[in-house]
Amino acid sequence: MNIEIRKGDITKVQTDAIVNAANSKLLGGGGVDGAIHRAAGKQLLAECRQLRETTLQDGLPAGQAVATDGYDLPARWVIHTVGPVYAKTKDKSDILASCYRESLRVADEIGATSVAFPAISAGIYGWPMDGATQIAVDTVLAADTDVDTVVFVPFSPEAETAFQAALDAAQS
Repeated sequence: MNIEIRKGDITKVQTDAIVNAANSKLLGGGGVDGAIHRAAGKQLLAECRQLRETTLQDGLPAGQAVATDGYDLPARWVIHTVGPVYAKTKDKSDILASCYRESLRVADEIGATSVAFPAISAGIYGWPMDGATQIAVDTVLAADTDVDTVVFVPFSPEAETAFQAALDAAQS
């Protein structure tokens, strides 16, 4: 598997699929979620509403993933996943790792061979950047997937440094 780190805006990355760090309602929000919804256009919200009315009436559980079309994005698909909110008193690392595994499983189902990921749960959900990026890199490297290219798309210099350190540690 080829792993790249490209600092920038995930809504502009040219991969088969991009991963949305969504909330369980799937109806847009702040951060990456809001940016993806704005860039994809109104059709994305309509498809997410359709999912909520049919197969995901209770919302998307943390650690799970579902795909929609990408609409106005350069990516053909958006894979939505809900990361866990960080808690010092309870280890939710398995749920965060599941976000990456399940996103890759969905990518395999839809035929995506290149996928771009943000730092899931490392924004408003409060996960410390170093821990979030290490879980991301380790999980992706261990995944049984047909995806041949994974691009981590850090938004900030701190996230870029953390992804690079996690990748260097995993490859040493």
